[in-house]
Amino acid sequence: MSADRKSPPRKRRPARPSRPAQPNPGSRAEKEEQRIAKLLARAGVASRREVERMIGEGRVAIDGKVLETPATLVASLRGVTVDGKPVAEPAPARLFLFHKPTGCLTTERDPKGRKTIYDVLPKDLPRLMPVGRLDYNTEGLLLLTTDGEFKRQLELPATGVERTYRARAFGQISQEQLEELIEGVEIDGMRYGRIDANLERRTGANTWVELTLTEGKNREVRRVLEYLGLEVNRLIRTRYGPFELGDLPSGGIGEVRRHDLIVFRKSLERKRPGT
Repeated sequence: MSADRKSPPRKRRPARPSRPAQPNPGSRAEKEEQRIAKLLARAGVASRREVERMIGEGRVAIDGKVLETPATLVASLRGVTVDGKPVAEPAPARLFLFHKPTGCLTTERDPKGRKTIYDVLPKDLPRLMPVGRLDYNTEGLLLLTTDGEFKRQLELPATGVERTYRARAFGQISQEQLEELIEGVEIDGMRYGRIDANLERRTGANTWVELTLTEGKNREVRRVLEYLGLEVNRLIRTRYGPFELGDLPSGGIGEVRRHDLIVFRKSLERKRPGT
């Protein structure tokens, strides 16, 4: 074949039709409608239950029209007001570690006028909601968040987030007796799930016990130890999930780094059934 012989011209392929641009998942156009109570909780207005109460009181409106049900579906908080004030779209969740002292309630206000955690917390913080509760005389780690939905997720027993407590109690107990709690226990018709309990040490007439559980029912640790014949005289929560009390002083507060919070939330998503 001659080197200067020209090759036949190639046939041009017909142009492929261009595909329409796919919207980004999570873009404003693709946002799914959600219950307004859920979005307001995420925006840090209040917990979902509290938001539902506010809606029942006629304090929430959309474009000036008062809402009648917390089941109202919306794609965003545009035009939503609470007590006549516009509500901003939810900001990224923030999480704080607070060393709750004894002698204060885990609530916003108390009808009896007793001191609450909000009397102890610094005044320059964003609106924070407690994750679960610690009793009046219980001290230690209390998580606080700006996101009501995140709060709810952390509180659900199905999420399986571990809580660790150290209890000082009057009385005698053996490790063998504590081992029985690993199967759970029923007290006065209330079923308490698996508890990993370990005898730490004895100091005179008192015994220190460490307990790790996932349910966190009301007064669970105190009731279980009383059932075993112990009288709790000091109770400290030292851990909630991967977050530890450490050397945070009583009444002190610190914020979880954004990266650590993202990692933790991803771990929670992996634990969800069906994922």
